[in-house]
Amino acid sequence: MTTIAYLGPPGTFSEEAAIVYGGQNAECLPLSSMPAVVTAIETGVATVGVLPIENILEGSVTTTLDLLTHETNLRICGETVVPIRFYLVSRAELALPQFKVLYAHPQALGQCRRFVERCLPGVETLASLSNSAAPAEALASEQPAAAISTFRAAELTGAQILAYDIQDSSNNVTRFIALGREDCSPTGDDKTSFCFSFHADQAGTLVGALEELAKEGINMTKLESRPSKDVLGEYIFWADINGHREDVHVARAFAKIATKTDSFKVNGSYPRYIKPANGAVNE
Repeated sequence: MTTIAYLGPPGTFSEEAAIVYGGQNAECLPLSSMPAVVTAIETGVATVGVLPIENILEGSVTTTLDLLTHETNLRICGETVVPIRFYLVSRAELALPQFKVLYAHPQALGQCRRFVERCLPGVETLASLSNSAAPAEALASEQPAAAISTFRAAELTGAQILAYDIQDSSNNVTRFIALGREDCSPTGDDKTSFCFSFHADQAGTLVGALEELAKEGINMTKLESRPSKDVLGEYIFWADINGHREDVHVARAFAKIATKTDSFKVNGSYPRYIKPANGAVNE
């Protein structure tokens, strides 16, 4: 049986991503941190793991990028996209004007700013470790408290749902990656993630490396930088492209890029996520 590690506890969007990616026959293993998910795969406790890498509103999840760049040689072997719907929840006897405290994971709070500013002005916000912890903390609070929660977390804790779809955008989604010891064989519709850096701080070095993609007709879908963590002002660039590392033209471009960079690392090739034809993010 496949065991899929994810950032727990149960009731989080990470659990939903694990279920969507692994299917009904997979065993889902909640862990306490993103580094723990990586370690579980490396040590054989889990077969694969899912980690959030990008949200449509908040951008990249830098913890995931840094883990893949600096701390592990695991490969990205898949991706899925999960719709993000948030709910305002509380104890059954409370109503909106009574709240003094709002519990929320920082990412959730950032994605629900409009609702919080308009409907909960002056309410103190307290950071929770997860979208599952927030409703539990609100229910246990001695003060009149609410929480930003997932639907499943509200079900698991028995919290009352007071408002639904409180996220700033109805199109809010998070992209999750699957990590394993190996990436996937070519499917004909793949993506590849890689990172690279330069020691020399000179004009044109980045363009000089990336032009090899253009020469081969390779579409780059993402580019961003992260601190190298070694030297102030030195950065590691992270890129996603369409294509598989084993494709002849991709391999040719990568070989040339490697000669123009100080470090070059392929983080994995994997099937590109395709939005279902019915328009839903997930079936």
